Amino acid sequence: MTLTAEPTAPPTGVLLDFKNTEMTFPNGTVALRGVDLTVQRGEFVSVVGPSGCGKSTLLRIASGLETASDGVTTVNTDHIGYVFQDATLLPWRNVTKNVELLAELDGRSSRTTRAAKAAKAIELVGLSGFEKSLPRQLSGGMRMRVSLARSLTLDPELFLFDEPFGALDEITRERLNDELLRLFVAQKFAGLFITHSVSEAVYLSTKVVVMSGRPGNVVATFEVPFDMPRDPDIRFTPEFAELVGEVSHALREGHR
Repeated sequence: MTLTAEPTAPPTGVLLDFKNTEMTFPNGTVALRGVDLTVQRGEFVSVVGPSGCGKSTLLRIASGLETASDGVTTVNTDHIGYVFQDATLLPWRNVTKNVELLAELDGRSSRTTRAAKAAKAIELVGLSGFEKSLPRQLSGGMRMRVSLARSLTLDPELFLFDEPFGALDEITRERLNDELLRLFVAQKFAGLFITHSVSEAVYLSTKVVVMSGRPGNVVATFEVPFDMPRDPDIRFTPEFAELVGEVSHALREGHR
């Protein structure tokens, strides 16, 4: 497997490219086989597939946390944000200090710059007034907002999301979907989003990729025709329901 990286991406073009990516773990489990997938600047790509098909493994390869067994992975930026399934906040640090953490570890900015970026990110995710709160004082949705804000301080060109809203109730999840779309439009990052929810994938994305059961490979790709910014009421239209149905059918077929 070859991983290539460039310090900056071109004004337009591919930010993340998987070519014939394969992943076999030391215990012999084949998680991915022959995956071809690209994420271009201005795209928000969601990946749906059955549990264990290697969706999260793709994110870990993209972020450098895993090394693929074969294929070529090209990442055309070093400004990458990563949001996990759990908010992974430090319980002894308040909201501001948790948001500053990644920029602090990154070491590329001064304390004053980190504080300014944290304040801006906290405002962007709608947490103004909670800067001094500890994680235990926040709801699940608010903790995920802190996680988003923390990655925003890195000015990501590419944002990787590992099913960040899966554990939340439906109302909170929809609200955070709307907030994420607002950030996508405002910040102009590219996104690769992992989810088990087909409707969430269609609502958030410019493109939905469907993966087969393990070993995972791409079995279908759907361009989402709805304009950005996206009206929340589009979820209740026949066109939306039709596309959700098509993606769901491809998901069932790929799992056979």
